[in-house]
Amino acid sequence: MVIVIVAIVLIALVVGALVLARQRRSQQLQEGFGSEYDRTLEERGGDRKEAEAELDERRQRREQFEVRELEPAARDRYAERWRTAQRRFVDQPGPAVGEADALVMEVMRDRGYPVAEEFDQRAADVSVDHPEVVEHYRAAHTISGRATTGEANTEDLRQAMVHYRALFDELLERPSREETRSIEEVS
Repeated sequence: MVIVIVAIVLIALVVGALVLARQRRSQQLQEGFGSEYDRTLEERGGDRKEAEAELDERRQRREQFEVRELEPAARDRYAERWRTAQRRFVDQPGPAVGEADALVMEVMRDRGYPVAEEFDQRAADVSVDHPEVVEHYRAAHTISGRATTGEANTEDLRQAMVHYRALFDELLERPSREETRSIEEVS
C-alpha cells in the first residue's frame, strides 16, 4: 500500500512539474513574441500547442543565422537612401514604396537574415528579433502587393511607407530624431 501511495505521489509530482514547465515555456514565448504570439495563436485556430511549436521552430531557425549589427558607415548609407526614397514619395509614391521594400530587404540581408525565402518566411525570421514591428512589415507588404495591381491609393502608399519605416528603424538600430521624422511630415 505504501508503495502505491509513493508511486501516486511521484506521478503527481512529475505531472505537476510538466505542467509548470509548459506554463513557463508559454509565458516565455508570450513575453518574447508579444502580439506576434497572439497572432500566431489566432492563425493556428487557437491551438496553443501548434502555435508554440511554430514559435519555437522560428527561434531554432533564427539561431542558425549570423545576425550582426551594421557598421556605422552602412547605417549612414541606408539612412540616406531612406531619406531619398521618402523625398521621392512626394512625386512618385508607388516607386518610392517599391524602393522602401527593396531597401528593407537589403538591410535584412546585410544584417544576416536570409532574404531569398518567400515573404512569409522572411517575416517569420525577423519576428524572432523584432516581434513588435513585424506586423508593420506584413501590412506594408500587403499594401505593396495591392499597389502593383493598382488597388492602392496615395494614402495607402503613405501607410506602407510608415509601416516599412517601423521595421527599417529597428533593423538600422539607430533611430535618431532626424531619422524618425515620419512620412506625414514630407507629404
